[in-house]
Amino acid sequence: MNIFIREIKVNKWSLLFWSIGMFVFVLAGVMKFSAYESSGQNINQVISQIPKSVQIIVGINVGADVSTARGFYSVLFFYLVLVATVHAALLGAGIISKEERDKTSEFLFVKPVTRAKIISAKLLAALCNVIVLNFVTLVSSVWLVSKYNKGASATHDIILLMGGMFFLQLIFLALGAAIAGILKKPKGAASLAAGILLFTFILSAFVDIYPKIENLKYMTPFKYFDAKTITTSGKLDPFYLFLSVIIVVVLVATTYLSYSKRDLDI
Repeated sequence: MNIFIREIKVNKWSLLFWSIGMFVFVLAGVMKFSAYESSGQNINQVISQIPKSVQIIVGINVGADVSTARGFYSVLFFYLVLVATVHAALLGAGIISKEERDKTSEFLFVKPVTRAKIISAKLLAALCNVIVLNFVTLVSSVWLVSKYNKGASATHDIILLMGGMFFLQLIFLALGAAIAGILKKPKGAASLAAGILLFTFILSAFVDIYPKIENLKYMTPFKYFDAKTITTSGKLDPFYLFLSVIIVVVLVATTYLSYSKRDLDI
């Protein structure tokens, strides 16, 4: 438990920074929405003139009515989920590798605790950080969208999208931790995790642009919780929920096994 508390304290300022950033991000997006809403269908006509590929690249769901809160938030979600997953991936990689990276491994490994308990405490602390960031984003979104929205409520859609974002956060948190557990040089864990995240993010855009490679959607978690699909169906896909859980379990198991067996750079 002391390790858990230590990790919470170490990451508190970073979490505060990310939380404030997400709040400001949502605020800026919602204020822009108020301008779109007042313009009515004109903004949709302007967007319709933009090539489909460009719309997809900048996060606009093709056909979405951005003059409504639901349509606009589905676009804003594109950016929120990128920020949240970057935070999760860097957190997962950093919280596992930082003892070796900062040459403070002795602090932990002279204590009468197993590596498995150390990993458990670190992952639990990381999970708490992810939950807090997701909650801040959820509350900020519901409050600010409700404040500026003059049309139909978007609260249900926001809650669903934040649920999808949470699973994405878990996947990339576990990915970062697994990479940190496997790599012998901890300094490269964060950059590799970020690189994989960026690759899957770009791949999700290519899947939308080129229907012939649709089967590749299973390789990118960003397609598991696509904003347009969620807002249209009104639910999270059970198959992708199950697949996400399997991925997280496999990655967490990999973290435990690899970190417990390898020689640490103390």
